[in-house]
Amino acid sequence: MTPAVDSPRYGFPRARRLTRPADYKNVFADARRSADFTFTVLYRRSQSVPRLGLAISRKQLRRAVDRNRIKRIVRESFRLHAASLPAVDIVVLARQPAATAEARQLTRALSKHWNRIRNDATASDTAH
Repeated sequence: MTPAVDSPRYGFPRARRLTRPADYKNVFADARRSADFTFTVLYRRSQSVPRLGLAISRKQLRRAVDRNRIKRIVRESFRLHAASLPAVDIVVLARQPAATAEARQLTRALSKHWNRIRNDATASDTAH
């Protein structure tokens, strides 16, 4: 089966990930912020494509199974929305209520964060 020519690519290649500590440091140093009861999302303009980094701490989510579940949900949501996001580096931090929230709630919360990032980038583009 071959993909359609006009269909967006939904993969999650290495180029779409924050891989180096310096990448995270850049985002934490000068980030815009979007937060709700489940996630804090930090983002900063980048040069190329939207990239995702995860900072899911053991302090916030004690059990590894919860941290891994949250990571899977965030990666999947990012993967599906990456084509519509501007060129930003994003770091997602989870909060304690995320451990007990249903996947649907988390997906909805992440969609709102992606929309905020998209709207913020559009607003700052028109301001310049």
